[in-house]
Amino acid sequence: MKVLYVRVSSIDQNTDRQKVNEKDFDFIIEDKCSGAIPFLERDGGKKILNLLKKNDIDSLSVISIDRLGRDLKDILNTIELFTKRLIPITFLSQSLTTLLEGKENTVCTLMINILGSVAQMERAQIRERQLEGIAVAKAKGAYLGRRIGTKEDTLAFLSKESNKKALKYIRAGHPLNEVAKLTGLHPNTITKVKKLGLA
Repeated sequence: MKVLYVRVSSIDQNTDRQKVNEKDFDFIIEDKCSGAIPFLERDGGKKILNLLKKNDIDSLSVISIDRLGRDLKDILNTIELFTKRLIPITFLSQSLTTLLEGKENTVCTLMINILGSVAQMERAQIRERQLEGIAVAKAKGAYLGRRIGTKEDTLAFLSKESNKKALKYIRAGHPLNEVAKLTGLHPNTITKVKKLGLA
């Protein structure tokens, strides 16, 4: 069975862009979750693992490497799992396949290591610049946060886009730690959203 794996980060994002030549595939598996969640812990990843265990999958295709994951170690572990079973993973945008004639494609492995390392470095730099910006804003008195002793209105709190999204995930039955990863919110905020939103 030829499987196409599709992933977007949030429920309201469209997956059509990733479904290239979908007629070439027997099965399309979709995930709507953060790329920070390890591949085999995602709902779609678990479905693919079940197909793998039943020997019901001949190949896996993904539009690009970042759809498989954001963490280089997790990507390489997933590739290794498929390689051991002689099942190729093809990254369509990069025109890379992990196996060629049943043997590991070392060029593909090298490219994935390079691209994954660059992506991790970019994310670290973005976070660093963000923290530097906050520090500069605090020094100028422009980043004050909420005044001590003030309390945010419940409706205003739950009306924030990120909190509304978190509440959707909670109501859909996602575990709180997963909701925190999906939304990028602090676990304490997720607990507060659950407490106030389901009260």
